[in-house]
Amino acid sequence: MNITFHGAARNVTGSKHLLRLNDGTGILLDCGMFQGLGEHTEDMNEHFGFNPGKVDYMILSHAHIDHCGLVPRLATEGFNGPIFCTAATMDLARILLMDSARIQEQDTEYSNKHRERKGLPLLKPLYTEEQAMESLRFFKIVDYNEEYEIKPGVKFTFTDAGHLVGSAAVHLWINEDDKETAITFSGDVGRYGDMLLKNPQPFRQADYILLESTYGDSLHKDVGAIEDALLEEIKHTCEIKKGKLIIPAFSVGRTQELLYALNALELKGALPDFKYYVDSPLSEKATQVLLDHPEVYNKDVTDVLKVDANPFGFKGMSFIQSTEESKALNDNPEPCVIISSSGMAEAGRVKHHIKNNINNQKNTILMVGYCEPNSLGGHLLHGDPDVYIFGERYEVKAEVRSIKSMSAHGDYEDLLRFISCQDPKKVKKVFLVHGEYEVQQHFRQKLLDKSFTGVEIPFQHQRIDLE
Repeated sequence: MNITFHGAARNVTGSKHLLRLNDGTGILLDCGMFQGLGEHTEDMNEHFGFNPGKVDYMILSHAHIDHCGLVPRLATEGFNGPIFCTAATMDLARILLMDSARIQEQDTEYSNKHRERKGLPLLKPLYTEEQAMESLRFFKIVDYNEEYEIKPGVKFTFTDAGHLVGSAAVHLWINEDDKETAITFSGDVGRYGDMLLKNPQPFRQADYILLESTYGDSLHKDVGAIEDALLEEIKHTCEIKKGKLIIPAFSVGRTQELLYALNALELKGALPDFKYYVDSPLSEKATQVLLDHPEVYNKDVTDVLKVDANPFGFKGMSFIQSTEESKALNDNPEPCVIISSSGMAEAGRVKHHIKNNINNQKNTILMVGYCEPNSLGGHLLHGDPDVYIFGERYEVKAEVRSIKSMSAHGDYEDLLRFISCQDPKKVKKVFLVHGEYEVQQHFRQKLLDKSFTGVEIPFQHQRIDLE
């Protein structure tokens, strides 16, 4: 048996890990899209590094695009097996994949207008809405903590990872030559004491662990400070500067956290009286999915629901659906808050909002999560004096600020707590994935200090034999 790391290897996107059993069976853990890797992104998304037709099963940890975004392309190129996931993950993946296809088609069309004028070759989207819809037929629901047999000698279970509604860690038990091997894939690990979700669950002893490491060298601020930080940013931009506060945020997870925090401010009577727009075609649907799965809520949210039927809605907030409404926001000079996807500002309507507002120092672009260094959000966070949007150069005059405490990923204390249910002496290898290499090196030492001995940081397409 061996495992090959085809994504999220020394970077944080494109999660893809392929187990190959002795009998040739292929089990793919996640099939994520690479995002924010500059000029290399397109090529990495077009070439898997393996033959999709020789993958028999896929297990999906959660519905974020960097974990499921290439499922339609996988199916188009020959995959024809089941994709196992939780019920909430299937609900989210349905709307996220359709939205991803729509965004790709729209962005490709927009870019091609410029390329055609310059005499450049035209681009094609990675997949279409039709292909995304077709891939959904492969999804199969498996409940949390249900022991499911994929085939004789191979079974798995999901435990709640606390990262996103429906997110799961994957635990495989594989019997080969009368020897059972336990493999855990963490997916993305959430925070203990998350604003909305339950804590990550402990899990049975594993021989091998694939562990995410996004914030393996960081400690987050107290989650409770987010409301105060948001209030400060709204007052700073909308009240003092009389400008627009533009917040790039993923439509699933981060947007709901922002809405929950703003709703909490309203419940306290502290929310400033401005218009709050959520400009993403899928955000309303994603919010409804979260409302449809109350089983994932922590006690605090459950208590809020006793006095507020919708913890994500408040006075002055509205969802923007049509392109015309979205464009109208750029023509409206009134101070307001615009929450729009995507979180790294690499795709979607937020790129247009940044393009139209980046040249006005009254405005603020507020980053509220991790950004790949080569993404638009990454360049803004780095303090670049100018950036390129849709191939055009723009001087950065708007203020760029960040709230670093808003993260759905656990910090290194959360990650160490997640793995603390394991006996380090019984773990043969820990493979660090989903993290920047420098961060992973720091986190590797923290694991060694906790008596985990075999801690490796695989590189892209590296194959490792398992005992």
